[in-house]
Amino acid sequence: MNVVAIIQARMSSSRLPGKVLMPLAERPVLWHVVNRIKGCRTIQKVVVATSIDASDDAIVDWCRQNGIAFYRGSLQDVLDRYYQAAKCYGAEAVVRITADCPAIDPEIVDEVVSGFISGHYDCYGLAGEFPDGLDCTVFSFDALESAWKDARLNSEREHVGPYIENHRELFRNGALYKFKGLGHHRWTLDEPRDYTFLQQIFNRLFIENINFSSGDVLNLLEKEPELLSINDSITRNEGYLKSITAERNCNVQP
Repeated sequence: MNVVAIIQARMSSSRLPGKVLMPLAERPVLWHVVNRIKGCRTIQKVVVATSIDASDDAIVDWCRQNGIAFYRGSLQDVLDRYYQAAKCYGAEAVVRITADCPAIDPEIVDEVVSGFISGHYDCYGLAGEFPDGLDCTVFSFDALESAWKDARLNSEREHVGPYIENHRELFRNGALYKFKGLGHHRWTLDEPRDYTFLQQIFNRLFIENINFSSGDVLNLLEKEPELLSINDSITRNEGYLKSITAERNCNVQP
């Protein structure tokens, strides 16, 4: 099976513009994401999916300079961008990764891909009370194509998974529940406080081991729990929640 990891990346983040190329342990955030995913044994190809917007020329330049495969598509219709990238690279299964997760754990990604394959799922992802920033979901190309054809809501086009995940009558969905009680952990990069937190993590762990694991992060936070307070008050999945709220507001009758 041709399993392709597609990393969505853009420079025009509203909360932290240019975040994917910000330096972290003297390397761009995107470098960390790409190189961690390259360490997965279940993935055949790693592709950065960015947009045709001029602001994302910098991402394309970085990919070219570093020999990273890329695809340019719609800025707002991320579902279309994923579908077209998957089609371009002949994916039979697509692993969705976001470029704001520099601490993504290759071993967990491999567990998710293995669960997807062994269970013959259309959609299979990490679920439950896991640290925000370890997110990964695998979709079959057929399910992605169906969503691309039929999804109509903005929340289903601006994000890759909602149509598939919300139509369980059409798709075989499954999940890996690996963590408990860690939903308050925030290892993603959306706001300046997240950047401060990740700098602290990488300054401590990356120098010792560039391939540090989620277990290493948890051990560090057990020793230095005060680090959690840097960004623990930020709302999780704020981008998707904004999409849902905007749709509801549009549907309210005057």
